Amino acid sequence: MNDKRTILIVDDTPLNIKILSDALKDDFRILVASCGKRALELAPAEPRPDLILLDIMMPEMDGYEVCRRLKADNATKNIPVIFITALEKGGIDKLGRELGAVDFVTKPFSIPDLKTRILKAIEG
Repeated sequence: MNDKRTILIVDDTPLNIKILSDALKDDFRILVASCGKRALELAPAEPRPDLILLDIMMPEMDGYEVCRRLKADNATKNIPVIFITALEKGGIDKLGRELGAVDFVTKPFSIPDLKTRILKAIEG
């Protein structure tokens, strides 16, 4: 089905990728990156994601740095980013929004709530 929106899932934990992919694959086209470097390669390529679900805590390059780079690139700066993390909100949510993220979801999350947040972010 070619009219599905595309979501790029960025997480270094295979189980998290599987949970998110399985939950979203019926409604969205799914792209997967297991590290920040791969996310930065996939994001500007076709099909360009309509939204990025981005883990914060990853080795080598954390989600904050990935978000900084996405927002600094003209090809990806307008792609909405939702951080998904096991970290408590607090200042993390504020920093994420300052970097350009549109939302912040704490693990464990509700699939229906996540889908609602995704659609809200994509549709504005």
